[in-house]
Amino acid sequence: MGAIQKLKNLLSTHTETRENHIDAALRSHYYKVSNKNAMKALQEMFQKMDGFSVKSVSEEHGEIAVQVNKGKKAFMVVTVISVRPFETAIDFSVTTDSAILPTDFGFSRKLVLHMYQELNKSLNYTGSGLNSER
Repeated sequence: MGAIQKLKNLLSTHTETRENHIDAALRSHYYKVSNKNAMKALQEMFQKMDGFSVKSVSEEHGEIAVQVNKGKKAFMVVTVISVRPFETAIDFSVTTDSAILPTDFGFSRKLVLHMYQELNKSLNYTGSGLNSER
């Protein structure tokens, strides 16, 4: 990741993970778990975390909407995609509510990385950006 990309990350209020992200830390994370168990683990994780409240859960679409009120206020959408019977990809999209400044100084990126660290503790992590290599 170059200096320009780092500056863009710093001056943004939005961070989103995806399969082929230029930043390796923000590539889709894969876990050896069923879609249903991944959704359950995510909901349990958010219930335990202070300042996080689940606003909606869509099992059919594999999405969880979460309001973050700890630190800076943010809105997070977690997407859970079943790749194979026991292989699931999890992506995050975080938008910081920054009314005064047009930047969150990297808060949304740090939040995504923290979420992946917490998930790695409870789910069997198998890798990042795996389907871009297949």
